[in-house]
Amino acid sequence: MDIFERISKDSGGPIGQYRERADGYFAFPRLEGELGPRMVFNGREVLCWSLNNYLGLANHPEIRRVDAEAAAKYGLAAPMGARMMTGHTRMHEHFEHELADFEKKEAAYLFNFGYQGIVSTIDTLTSPHDVIVYDNEAHACLLDGIRLHIGNKYKYRHNNMEDLEKKLKVATEVVAKTGGGILVITEGVYGMTGALGDLAGIVALKQKYSFRILIDDAHGFGVMGPNGRGTSEHFGVMDDIDIYIGAYAKAMAIIGGFVSGPKYVIEYLRYNMRSQMYAKSLPLAIVEGCEKRLEIIRSAEGDALRKQLWTVTRALQKGFRDLGFDIGPAEACVTPVHVQGDVVQATNIAMDLRENYRIFCSVITYPVIPKGMIIFRIIPTAAHTMDDVNYTLNAFTEVKEKLAKGYYDGTEVPNMRIE
Repeated sequence: MDIFERISKDSGGPIGQYRERADGYFAFPRLEGELGPRMVFNGREVLCWSLNNYLGLANHPEIRRVDAEAAAKYGLAAPMGARMMTGHTRMHEHFEHELADFEKKEAAYLFNFGYQGIVSTIDTLTSPHDVIVYDNEAHACLLDGIRLHIGNKYKYRHNNMEDLEKKLKVATEVVAKTGGGILVITEGVYGMTGALGDLAGIVALKQKYSFRILIDDAHGFGVMGPNGRGTSEHFGVMDDIDIYIGAYAKAMAIIGGFVSGPKYVIEYLRYNMRSQMYAKSLPLAIVEGCEKRLEIIRSAEGDALRKQLWTVTRALQKGFRDLGFDIGPAEACVTPVHVQGDVVQATNIAMDLRENYRIFCSVITYPVIPKGMIIFRIIPTAAHTMDDVNYTLNAFTEVKEKLAKGYYDGTEVPNMRIE
């Protein structure tokens, strides 16, 4: 069968099968206006809880100024070419030194894209003789990197140290025969649930087994820990994390990422990571903008922004729990509100929130999560206020009451105001 013919007959996949009904509203929605708590959706202002703009830097006046001046100074093309060829500059080097110093590592290397960089890091670090052991709730970028590994790989139950130890015993037996090593992969913050990876528990197992730890801390970098150095700082295990990966897309609100670790390992990655060797260098305008973001994160202002972020986060999470909502093990900023229901109810609740309450948050259903569950994923930022928190808690209280009364059971929500 012709490839295109097969695609034309395909349902669209687990998510794509809903594209005709979901496109432009639940999938690929258009949020417009200035990035922040108030944005425009379908021509109306909404209270937005769906941006990974943790510290509110997306519209920080100084950040906007530096971004604009850097773009005017360098354009968006320079440097032209891959880092190894013609895309390497002193500014790239300087930013890498700053990141390594911030994370208390010997060296760091920039990624053009966090997702792409993580996939390539895992692929480059491991040989066919090595074994990968990973948390079964690992992000898609980690899973895609793990899929490239042609050696043995074992997943352990989420944050279950007993199960991890069982897998480490098996992995240890395997590498005794292959001569390879073991790489344990976890996340610092799980972006769907707000749960923290059990870094302290994983590190403790190093006393019994020989392995290296790679942490994807996309949602922890800049936010977790007293100085924003990440989840490893939060747990006091920075020196025990062998490979630390951070992304700019959350706390910095810009594209890119980095990997940090021992200098000889980073040098090896620089000369062997295909996704970076054969891709255009990160533009200078972005590098300069990132440096300014890191400067703010490390400053007293950064401390104040983190304090505001955690004030909003804790108030929101306490409020949901006090009202009887299930938000799971959320400890980080991501706050998933779990609701029992089906896809029809999820659709109706989301529409009620967006159209009647003017609250925009992402709704997640099967197949991303098990059948019968609905998650409304709320992401607090330092730009939100306590008024935003209280309004949202009141709205969800009403939604919960409506759900119990069967308000969302039909194919249409009564009194829906859609313009």
